[in-house]
Amino acid sequence: MSGMKRLMTTGAALVLALVTVNGSIASGERAPATPGGWVGTWATAPAAAVPNTPDGYPNYSIRNVVHTSIGGTGARVRLSNRFGSGPLVFGHVTVAVAAAPGSPSAVPGTMRVLTFGGAATIMVPAGSDVLSDPAPLTVPQDSDLLVTTYVPSASGPVTYHPDAQQTSFFTRTGDHSTETSGAAFTEQTSVWHYVTEVDVQNPRSTGSVVTLGDSITDGYQSTVGADHRWPDYLSDRLAAANRPLGVLNAGISANRLLLDAPGSGNGPNALARLDDDVLRVGDARTLIVLEGINDIQQDPHQTDPALLIAAYRQLIARAHARGIRVLGATITPFKGWQVYDSTLEATRQAANTFIRTSGEFDGVVDFDKAVRDPQDPLRMLPAYDSGDHLHPGDAGYRAMAAAVDLSKL
Repeated sequence: MSGMKRLMTTGAALVLALVTVNGSIASGERAPATPGGWVGTWATAPAAAVPNTPDGYPNYSIRNVVHTSIGGTGARVRLSNRFGSGPLVFGHVTVAVAAAPGSPSAVPGTMRVLTFGGAATIMVPAGSDVLSDPAPLTVPQDSDLLVTTYVPSASGPVTYHPDAQQTSFFTRTGDHSTETSGAAFTEQTSVWHYVTEVDVQNPRSTGSVVTLGDSITDGYQSTVGADHRWPDYLSDRLAAANRPLGVLNAGISANRLLLDAPGSGNGPNALARLDDDVLRVGDARTLIVLEGINDIQQDPHQTDPALLIAAYRQLIARAHARGIRVLGATITPFKGWQVYDSTLEATRQAANTFIRTSGEFDGVVDFDKAVRDPQDPLRMLPAYDSGDHLHPGDAGYRAMAAAVDLSKL
């Protein structure tokens, strides 16, 4: 695995107590969509296969560090071979509570071997995901978990999420998946491999909020390992308000509403990945959509706002068909970014006008207003700008989370 340190890297019926008014989903109480009160506490969207991994990572143990939103009394894990080309065998998979933030060591007594239909080994066909059996584990909220996979044999291209903003660990020396100590995990990676979701058992929870977006939702330019993406700050606000909602991040850097970039790590377009990354995860209750800036600023530039609006309408319709509320988030300023011009700005303004005024979303999160410079509204406030004039820094992500009306979730 040359260069690994740099790797780019439900069955139950939906029970609703929601009211549909003029095509919108109104707020209301809802029973858990899965038996036993299972809800998502963490998720990421797989984006592609790791380049140049024709044999996968045989004999590697990879210890993914993931951060919870809500806690619970049990855990189960989803793993993916979505971008694989052949069968993938997991020899062992474990989950544990990290001994400290960003640590590869586990809290003694928390290591759990995950099973799949009662077996510790599972074969995952190409293009498929698998969900583990529940494991009893006290999962703290706002804490790191360790999801460790051991793959014993060649498997083909490895499904991954490229920009984790989190350091994880691995070893090339065999099966260390059940070890509480992190001593064997001497190498580091900045991506997540295989793991895409962690659910917890929490009967108090009324579901999860899924944030669908691009690099700004993925947390690009936030402090690595600090959990300072705007969905993380939103989770902090919900915890402070004693709102037991999971927050699941479905952002992929460079992602677009309408187009794919084959061979890149930008992920399928938002419409193509909606089912897998939003509608089928973690007892989703509310979707927040922040997509469109890459359609506008990436080549080929999308300058017809009608096409973006049609995509928004499809996201709304498909989420509403599953009883999920949809909040539209306005596209943040990018004046000063390398390709900025008045034509692209006009497209952004037209998209934002639709989001704010159409009434087709169930609510609006005005991220544009939250981070723009009052002295130059086409530009991000310098205190919120990471420096590239497109992506916020930590302070900007905090301001974005503060703009979310918690009563709409």
